[in-house]
Amino acid sequence: MLNKNIDLTNKTVLVTGAAGFIGANLVKVLFNEFEGIKIIGVDNLNDYYDVSIKEYRLKELSSISKSENWTFLKGNIADKNFIEDIFIKYQPQVVVNLAAQAGVRYSITNPDAYIESNLIGFYNILEACRHHQVEHLVYASSSSVYGSNKKVPYSTDDKVDNPVSLYAATKKSNELMAHAYSKLYNIPSTGLRFFTVYGPAGRPDMAYFGFTNKLIKGEKIQIFNYGNCKRDFTFVDDIVEGVKRVMECAPERKNGEDGLPIPPYRVYNIGNSNPENLLDFVDILQQELIRAEVLPSDYDFDAHKELVPMQAGDVPVTFADTSALERDFGFKPSTSLREGLRKFAEWYKKFYKI
Repeated sequence: MLNKNIDLTNKTVLVTGAAGFIGANLVKVLFNEFEGIKIIGVDNLNDYYDVSIKEYRLKELSSISKSENWTFLKGNIADKNFIEDIFIKYQPQVVVNLAAQAGVRYSITNPDAYIESNLIGFYNILEACRHHQVEHLVYASSSSVYGSNKKVPYSTDDKVDNPVSLYAATKKSNELMAHAYSKLYNIPSTGLRFFTVYGPAGRPDMAYFGFTNKLIKGEKIQIFNYGNCKRDFTFVDDIVEGVKRVMECAPERKNGEDGLPIPPYRVYNIGNSNPENLLDFVDILQQELIRAEVLPSDYDFDAHKELVPMQAGDVPVTFADTSALERDFGFKPSTSLREGLRKFAEWYKKFYKI
């Protein structure tokens, strides 16, 4: 187990992507668990998906925070002056970069959005951390960096040189950039490879949410690779618990035998380590949607299911090796798929007033 070397009590923390799915849940937990913490939340509130869900998350945050401890700023991390002004004015000690253009399929048709947010935006964060001496930079990477690796479970020791989407390439680039900045400027940084995050108030572009939207309308859902896909579905609360623990343990600055800094740099997987077959997943989802009365008990699922080939940029399996996370933090995600989808179905009914 690593020793905690950062006490988040009374710290100033910058969270980018704060209106996003993981970001908003993280901010909530930080306010609940750390006395006197000040959080600067940044998000550009783009319309990649339904903005009303982002506004719902922000409203929740405003209701649980003290106004002097919570500052939300609407802006784009690709705007260098905007980021620099934040660091000058608020002097964050810990930075969590969750702002990114997400989605594998969208990257095939809209590459510009990924270069702007995931490369230029992340570069601006690194530059600001370099000039303002932050104690720890934690940033989101993705399980997509493993590309079409055949070896499972995926370990952070595996080579990840074969991305199958631009999104994956930008996330791998983030890890390389962070490593270079850690080496050159001694910035403690930790990258987190998230595995298929789901839960209440999640992203509507994710399968479980999109499936639910279609089933409600009586439309067919497409199950890729004829159902022979496995995903390491990870409940959002487990992801956030992992991020929080990592924030408190910055890689230590130390020099090698040559007198030069050894990069204070680490990367972890955060996943459930329990890949679920897509057909089983859909089966549990339908049961929980019926249980929450989002769908009628006599709903004919078979009439609304269509098995189709694999899509470009997709991979057949994601499976996290989380042994390093367990070793260093004594933590392993453990929320079962049924429990997580039950919470999603109950939220969905409430949010859409079904």
